[in-house]
Amino acid sequence: MKNSVSEERFYIESSEDEDEEKAFDKGEDDSNDSDDSIYSNDNRENQQQSKPNSYNTSWPQSYRQSIDLYSSVPSPSINFLGTPTLSRLGSSFLSSSFTRRHTPEILSNLVKPLLPTAENEQQQPQPQQRRSSHSLLPPIPSKRPLGKKVGTDQKLSKVSHGHELPASRQSSYGQAVLNGMNVLCGVGILSTPYAVKQGGWVGLSILFIFAALSYYTGILLRICLDSQPGLETYPDIGQAAFGTVGRLAISIILYVELYACCVEYIILESDNLSSLFPNAHLNLGGLELNSHYLFALLTALAVLPTVWLRDMSILSYISAGGVIASVLVVICLFWGGLVDKVGFQTKGTALNLSTLPVAIGLYGYCYSGHAVFPNIYTSMEKPSQYPAVLFTSFGICTIMYAAVAVMGYMMFGESAESQFTLNMPQDLVSTKIAVWTTVVNPLTKFALTISPVALSLEELIPPNHAKSHMYAILIRTALVFSTLVVGLTVPFFGLVMALIGSSLTMLVTLILPCACFLSILKGKVTRFQGLLCALVIAVGTISSAFGTYSALSEIIESLAG
Repeated sequence: MKNSVSEERFYIESSEDEDEEKAFDKGEDDSNDSDDSIYSNDNRENQQQSKPNSYNTSWPQSYRQSIDLYSSVPSPSINFLGTPTLSRLGSSFLSSSFTRRHTPEILSNLVKPLLPTAENEQQQPQPQQRRSSHSLLPPIPSKRPLGKKVGTDQKLSKVSHGHELPASRQSSYGQAVLNGMNVLCGVGILSTPYAVKQGGWVGLSILFIFAALSYYTGILLRICLDSQPGLETYPDIGQAAFGTVGRLAISIILYVELYACCVEYIILESDNLSSLFPNAHLNLGGLELNSHYLFALLTALAVLPTVWLRDMSILSYISAGGVIASVLVVICLFWGGLVDKVGFQTKGTALNLSTLPVAIGLYGYCYSGHAVFPNIYTSMEKPSQYPAVLFTSFGICTIMYAAVAVMGYMMFGESAESQFTLNMPQDLVSTKIAVWTTVVNPLTKFALTISPVALSLEELIPPNHAKSHMYAILIRTALVFSTLVVGLTVPFFGLVMALIGSSLTMLVTLILPCACFLSILKGKVTRFQGLLCALVIAVGTISSAFGTYSALSEIIESLAG
């Protein structure tokens, strides 16, 4: 098996991985006739191994690695502000998709401490070596030929600055499903009863429509990835479809969406902590901070040290419990309604046309995982299982969304808040569990969510200043406090979520996958596929226009009031 190795990169492979790939390729060849994808998975593997990825030479180069941390759980190590590695846990809870086989080891920027140690200062690479983004590439060993195999007993590959990276592994079907659920089933589940209130019972059908359309566009992303060698991420697809402009546009949209999610985390923490401690306040030199302002500020201060971490793997390990946290909150809601006898509302609005666009944005937000789906697909041990992984993840999450929407609206009716945890009686144990689970979960996810944005901005640091870790600290600190300012300026959780779902998620989830598919595979698209893509684009465009206008109107009205 041959691998083309650039003089500016090196690959670290294990002989065990090569044997596994040979067996995998053989299995793919045997099942190739039954694969209905336009481009078979074994061809994709061979294409990627025959030439290095040529789509990661433009900004952002850090997208793949940062999103892998955001969406999956590598074996974590603790590395904080220059502190040497203290521990490395053995097996991860979810996906092991930190790197692909044959991917250039350019990940030292993710495990490098923000402040260098004395040992690191002595091991700085020479100036003539090539820079990759905002950090230096690992030095090429002089005693080992390029591409030389690493023994099977070596499970970890050492890179620059004395740090270690986990050996490349592949995610199984179950790990990929859990990763997909962890991405899809987020804070959006808290607002589904509020979405039913905004759109009525009939509007709930929009949730299932978006689920079906989002699943289809997720499959289109896979076809786009298989269409050309070297495609691994959503920005890569944008570059293949529309050139550098497409890559930049899609990257900016994805980063803005991640940034907006961090704003939602600030608002979420402020709302729920204020419900627990409504009388909390602080007087700073005549400046009175009520409970909402106080807890928003405390949240920003609490997450600030976590965003300074250079090695986010320990946080990704903890945040992998996002699926468990969502399930626990759902259980608490059902426990309050069925066991604690909170009560049910027999009445409800069938259809509310005036605020239906807001409900469209809320339902759309529930399926904002397409930025990560390419990473999940390219990290799978058996890529042919991707449609089943996607179907399972969408199916389970949609059932959870619908169940919470129905139960929450039946319990609280027209008084449903933007987060159903705010409606639950404060004296119940189930309420306290739900609220505290809701409070803790975003604290572990904030740094992972903002990290891709920070890394992309750090890539823009001039090469002559790249060694200064102070720039990275300033960028990350500015991002945290800017989310605090935005969250305090527009403290409307449901409306901000509807705005994100309408203006950004519709683009990422519905419009752009179809547009990229039609552009990349022009001449090979069937009439049915073309009509279906046109329909999805039309639905996404109309939903985005009405949803964005309605959400902005209500936000402006709320600020004016």
